[in-house]
Amino acid sequence: MDITRIEAAAARLAGHARRTPLLSSPFLDEIAGRRVLVKAECLQHTGSFKFRGGWSAISALDPEIRARGVIAFSSGNHAQGVAAAARAHGIPAVIIMPSDAPAAKVAGTRGLGAEVVPYDRATEDRDALGAKLAAERGLTLIKPFDEPLVIAGQGTCGLEIAEQAAEAGVTEADVIVCCGGGGLTSGIALALEARAPGLRVRPAEPEGFDDVRRSLASGAIERNAQLSGNICDAIVTPQPGDLTFPIMHRLCGPGLAVTEEEALRAMQAAFRHLKIVAEPGGAVALASALFRPDEIAGDAVICTVSGGNVDPAVFARALAM
Repeated sequence: MDITRIEAAAARLAGHARRTPLLSSPFLDEIAGRRVLVKAECLQHTGSFKFRGGWSAISALDPEIRARGVIAFSSGNHAQGVAAAARAHGIPAVIIMPSDAPAAKVAGTRGLGAEVVPYDRATEDRDALGAKLAAERGLTLIKPFDEPLVIAGQGTCGLEIAEQAAEAGVTEADVIVCCGGGGLTSGIALALEARAPGLRVRPAEPEGFDDVRRSLASGAIERNAQLSGNICDAIVTPQPGDLTFPIMHRLCGPGLAVTEEEALRAMQAAFRHLKIVAEPGGAVALASALFRPDEIAGDAVICTVSGGNVDPAVFARALAM
């Protein structure tokens, strides 16, 4: 993986993905004790950065192979990104989703024309299920993070951050990224290495599901003891990817972890002060910026709000805090 793949993905995404804004608010700056710049990927097509990777991977397929269709596994955001890209290319999409995925994400995926196949996170192996269906139907598997074309697509977000940070006069800062398997984190890190080396990526995760933070600390891939049981469903993954971890280990600073309550408080802050909707997993980077000030250095911090596909009941809970 290198910057040339990300630049190629950016060319394929041109005219299809949104250039999402880098937002700020003096109220957030006051809470954090430094300047806070928020990359609002919740405003991307399908409500998350995952559209970038889905389009990047599908658009790069050989037309004959692409016509057979694609398959993906996801709790919702990758599902919708792949489904939207597949629909735009006029091909079928099958999405394997955990049975406890938020109803809004399941409905959104079906609404984009994809076939949804549910599975039990605790008892079924989604990788094995995906491989079986792909073989039976001749579908191409679009992995959620451990796939070079997906990483390249997510890296286009990093190209935008580099440009927008420079426009804002920020050349040195931590860039906190909501992190599950590491596709967005590693993609942004590669882009910034080439375009803005003064910006250092740091992954953010929920407490108890901080496999990337622990892996970076130990130097080896660490696995989460649990695979469910946190409101930050979008970034609950078993462990870092085999492709993403070496990139993160080489380029990222120490990881950060926040509580569910802090994620909800960040959602409220994003709505009140930036007028954007964040889902819990998409708010952990902002939560880190706001509520972990002693773990961050410098006069400015950049963070992603990576998704906004939240169930109304969870959003109401955040606003009521």
